[in-house]
Amino acid sequence: QIQLAESGGGLVQAGGSLRLSCAASGLILSDIGMGWFRQALGSEREFVASITPTSDFTYYGGTMEGRFTISKDNAKNTVYLQIDRLKPEDTAVYYCAASTKFGTGQYDYWGQGTQVTVSS
Repeated sequence: QIQLAESGGGLVQAGGSLRLSCAASGLILSDIGMGWFRQALGSEREFVASITPTSDFTYYGGTMEGRFTISKDNAKNTVYLQIDRLKPEDTAVYYCAASTKFGTGQYDYWGQGTQVTVSS
């Protein structure tokens, strides 16, 4: 059974940092491209970042302003999202997703999400 489990969200003050984790089971992350997305209340889901199966390349959404860093530890089968200098507008549910056809924009598996709330 394939599962993605996010963790690391919470309530943080503006200017702080968080590191989100996404633990995968039933998948071998060295074969899989991974992505992070977020969805704020009342808004559409937004692409945050992605990383290739071999971690050679990373990609970021256009509004992420260099404050987001995606990384992957294949030995732990876990992907991370570091968010620095958090802003209230970063408040959202953050989801990780796995793509067996990386590069197509299609993600096949999704986690349940972790809430990030940034107070001003």
